[in-house]
Amino acid sequence: MNTSEVSCKIAVDTMGGDKGPTEFIRGFLYATEELGLECDFTFLGNARLIERLLKVRKHSINPARINIHHTTQVIDMNEKPIYALKNKKDSSMVQAIHLVREGNADALVSCGNTGALMAGGTLRLRPLEGIGRPALGTIIPTKKNPCVLIDVGANPESTPENLVHNAILGSNYARSALDIDQPRVGLLTIGTEEGKGNNLINTTHLHLQNLSNVINYAGLIEGFQVFEGQIDVIVCDGFVGNVLLKASEALFSFVGATIKEELSKNYQRKIGAALSKAAFNDMRTRLSPDQHAGAPLLGLKGNILKSHGSSNYIAIGNALRIARELVTHDMIDSIQSDINQANRIISTHLENNPR
Repeated sequence: MNTSEVSCKIAVDTMGGDKGPTEFIRGFLYATEELGLECDFTFLGNARLIERLLKVRKHSINPARINIHHTTQVIDMNEKPIYALKNKKDSSMVQAIHLVREGNADALVSCGNTGALMAGGTLRLRPLEGIGRPALGTIIPTKKNPCVLIDVGANPESTPENLVHNAILGSNYARSALDIDQPRVGLLTIGTEEGKGNNLINTTHLHLQNLSNVINYAGLIEGFQVFEGQIDVIVCDGFVGNVLLKASEALFSFVGATIKEELSKNYQRKIGAALSKAAFNDMRTRLSPDQHAGAPLLGLKGNILKSHGSSNYIAIGNALRIARELVTHDMIDSIQSDINQANRIISTHLENNPR
């Protein structure tokens, strides 16, 4: 069956983001009208508010493809995950996770509390068999084509097995979201010389070298190689990945602000900036995280995507697009098959090479 013919139902947690339901409806409209996304949607949150927002553009909306699920509670960004999940069972996030678990939605998109979303997804959907912990993967720009960075915060304290699983999760995500048949996988470390990293990196490196039938492992990479475009999947633990992601986004913002400041200092520079406006717009689009917004929590028995709490409608629209891609590429079955094969190989290697 052609992937464009695969049905897809997406649950949307409209109450989780900083900008509220309004931005989610704008994102939905952007996804359907500008990106051509064809899915069934369930919007969870304040039903009366959602209905009022949809009525504004009712001429361009197919009501048969929309369902509104009223909820009475909201999980705030600063709430403790387990407490929130236990005490706010009628929140838009918890109800959306329930829809995915019961098979009434194929994917969930939320901009809400990251900890609650990860805990809820892990506890309610459960990890795939053989996976210890799920990982957050995101797409970042490079000099050539975008690449996947995994993990960006789900699992700060990882084992070698966790990182091996991250490599498999990232490879499957790259095939789905970036349409790369054999993604090149690199393990992020402080030096490419054999043995230079810590025990976590060295052990993971040995495991990955034995998985040539599962992933396309290109070897160790350093920080300066991240944006070169030679690697399609960059593997690290959640602590390193989160620092790298946030530092990169801050750096892109700083560079953009500096360019704008320098080009505004005199009339000659302002004229040059006006003549180069198209180039600057292209650069901003290329570096903007909005184009690949939505970090999937990979390794679960269901599709959950986490987008920034401050996501605008373009970022939300693209998160919905990525959710559709995950569903149509049947990533969960592919991940399970690769994990099973990798775990067998690692287990055999450890049995034959006891420490």
